[in-house]
This record gives sequence, structure tokens and C-alpha cells, in this order.
Amino acid sequence: MGSTTSCCVSGSPKLRRNAHSRLESYHQESDLSREETGCNLQHISDRENVDELNMEYNPSDHPRASTIFLSKLQNDGEWLGFIGFHHGTLRRKYSSCSTIFLDDNTVSQPNLKYTIKCVALAIYYHIKNRDTDGGMLLDIFDEKLHPLSKSEVPLDYNQHDPEQKQIYRFVRTLFSAAQLTAECAIVTLVYLERLLTYAEIDICPGNWKRIVLGAILLASKVWDDQAVWNVDYCQILKDITVEDMNELERQFLELLQFNINVPSSVYAKYYFDLRSLSESNNLSFPLEPLSREKAQKLEAISRLCDDKYKDLRKAARKRSASMDNLCGIRWVPAILS
Repeated sequence: MGSTTSCCVSGSPKLRRNAHSRLESYHQESDLSREETGCNLQHISDRENVDELNMEYNPSDHPRASTIFLSKLQNDGEWLGFIGFHHGTLRRKYSSCSTIFLDDNTVSQPNLKYTIKCVALAIYYHIKNRDTDGGMLLDIFDEKLHPLSKSEVPLDYNQHDPEQKQIYRFVRTLFSAAQLTAECAIVTLVYLERLLTYAEIDICPGNWKRIVLGAILLASKVWDDQAVWNVDYCQILKDITVEDMNELERQFLELLQFNINVPSSVYAKYYFDLRSLSESNNLSFPLEPLSREKAQKLEAISRLCDDKYKDLRKAARKRSASMDNLCGIRWVPAILS
């Protein structure tokens, strides 16, 4: 307080984060030099310009930036089936006057099973359509250096892409044993893409398990009030140590620049992009007819929300009066002291 050098002198978190981004060569020059301003403070417009440029590379931070897994899907021409899915032409169900079909999946309450399937499918496209030149393979994610089991890691462990069913079984096992929610799966994908962007690495056959494990570990602690402890994952993965889990979490956070915030707009974008991914792969969410019990439940929830925001709507409503309702000039007596 009172000193000319305050906490604002240091660069903004977004600029510090760019030490791991593709935009590190970008430097915005302000109209006034630092000598003319007499301080080293960065102008807010400079940070906003950098923020706009980062939108293309940071989809996990900006709701208007396209998700990486969806762009990789658009570049891929292969149709992909999935475990538990019936190949062939699906019979689409349509609502009528007597029957309404709804899927048990909303942005506020996603379906756990199908959300995990979509997240596993997104990870598969990340691995399958990774850059050919590849990024660096960090030691903390290397399964050769940090194996998840005592079985011997093959020499070509980094050469063969895993099948989507293998990814699904790995994620499903962790979510089932730790009793994690569907929302946690979406946050896991957000952290995964944020890691790939910040650290400039690619997810590949040799590191995908440890990257997914680190993202699930962090997402469960951020999202759930009663998070799963690191030692609990050692009960699920019998051959991993607590020290390894702690180090994985620490380095994952450092690579994220400790940015674990997930705005609601980003969460909603990933949810709807996952739905687009499922439709592109004919992974349809199951439709069920609207029953009387579910209709009453939806009506009760709708009434509750209506009552909750009724007072807010009244307060926001602009009050106006017509001139016809004015009876005349009303004199108010004044008290003089």
C-alpha cells in the first residue's frame, strides 16, 4: 500500500500462461512508451488484445472458441461405432400428440453412461488425429517411466493407437469405482484440452492413460464437494503409489498454470459439442416416452423455478403510469422549523 510497485506490476495471468502457448512471439506495443508513462504497468487493452488472439488456441478458456476434439472429428472421414451401440440404421422416434419422447440427458443433469462414452470417443479422436510431428513427451505422463501396473510395458507401447473400447473401459472403471458424476467427466475433458494447449503436448498411445488419470483426479477434486483422495485411486489401480499420484497432480497443476476455473459457458459448450460428437458417430442418447410421473416432476421443477424468479422479474419490470390516471395537482403540506 502506498508503494509505486504494487501487485499489478507483474504480467497478467494470461500472459504468464503464454509461456507455454503458441503466441509467445506476440507483443502488443502501446501508444505511449514506458518512459513516458513513468511505470511498467501494462495497459488493459493490451491484455484484451492478447485474450482475443488466444481464443483460437484456448477453447477450454473461451466459450466462442471451437473445441479441439470437434475440429479433429471434422478432419476425420472415418465413421466410428462404439461399444454397446447397434450398428446399422437406427429407427428414429418421433413425438406425437399422444406420446412425447425425451432423452434422459440435460446440460444440468447429463446421463453418466453416455457422457463417459462421448468423452472416451473425444479422447480417441485426440489420439488418432494427433499431429504427426508430435509434441514433447513429458516424463510424468510417460507410461514407460511411470507404469500403472507391474506388467512389463512393451517396447512399441507408443506406436499402436488404443481402440475406443479400451479408452471407454479405462474411464468407466475409474468413474465407477470412485463413484464420480457425469459433470465430472465433462470437466475432465476440459482439463485435458487445457493441458494439451498450455503445455503444447499431444496425447498419444504412450501417455494417454496418465493424462486421463490426472485430469480425472483434478476434476473430481474441483467438482465434487467430497472428493476422492489420492490414496483411494491407489486402491483402484493396485500397482500405483501415493507418491506417484501426488507428483502427477502437482505437475498437472503446474502445467495448467493452476488455472482450474471452468466457466459455465465453457462447460455448456463442451456438453453440446459432445452431443454433436455423438450424433456424428450415431451414438444416440436413448429416447423414452414421457411418463405421468416424469411429467409431474418436470412440472414441479418448472413451477419451482418460476416462483424463484418471479420476484426478480417484478423488480426488473419498468413501472410506468398513464397521464389519464392523474387526477390533478396534489399539494403536500410542508413543515417549517
